[in-house]
Amino acid sequence: MKCPRCGSMDDRVIDSRIVKDGRATRRRRECADCGKRFTTYEYVETSYPMVAKKDGSREPFDPGKLQNGIARACEKRAISLQEIQDLVDKIVAEICDEYPEEVGTDYIGDCVMGHLQQLDQVAYVRYASVYRQFKDVSQFKEELDRLLKG
Repeated sequence: MKCPRCGSMDDRVIDSRIVKDGRATRRRRECADCGKRFTTYEYVETSYPMVAKKDGSREPFDPGKLQNGIARACEKRAISLQEIQDLVDKIVAEICDEYPEEVGTDYIGDCVMGHLQQLDQVAYVRYASVYRQFKDVSQFKEELDRLLKG
């Protein structure tokens, strides 16, 4: 690993720990030349499916877009960034397990809505209003009535 201070490739690992629920390894390193200590993280490289959009186009799955959409739905709610990241990780794992090659936007949206409904109902309605493209207040009311009944 290249030292961030001197650029030397000669270092030694001082400590290793499993982090992020076993999905990463954190390593403390020390440069043999200058003595600088630094931290590196090791992750399993993940391949994501292609997303089949409603207009027929395809694009690579982007967990960042998913996180942005969920974060926007959760704005000004009592939901921590860690809870949002955990939710995104759970949804990404579910999508990649179920559809390793190609996934439709309808599955992604339904998956997000299912998890958001359990986490926060206001965030769920916000997300649903964009995902289902509510046109007027009556569609909001129908969704709220469905939430209250069930």
